[in-house]
Amino acid sequence: MKTTVIAVAAAGLLATACTATGNTERNAAGGAALGALAGAVIGNNVGGGDAGTGAAIGAAIGGTAGAIKGCREDGGCGATNVNRRQYYDERAGRYYYYDSRSGRYFWEDGSPR
Repeated sequence: MKTTVIAVAAAGLLATACTATGNTERNAAGGAALGALAGAVIGNNVGGGDAGTGAAIGAAIGGTAGAIKGCREDGGCGATNVNRRQYYDERAGRYYYYDSRSGRYFWEDGSPR
């Protein structure tokens, strides 16, 4: 059981190994560390009292949650409206935003301005 849980945790961390900004890696490592700590405490005090298994499970869950958080910070993993600052056009009475990737302006609904 321990070997399986540790293998799953290691595979989860390796799956998030390369991004341009490093947010995914930092958040995965931080989540794994916090998850391992919390899992060890909970595992020691609940059930059979096995802190090692609790730490491994906590590291896997925390690492996965941290990786998803970092991925969303980078604009992936289903994140929406990333780096979108809206401006108000008083003449049109509508909001618009600038898309730095395309270099174009768009209305709030996504149609070209």
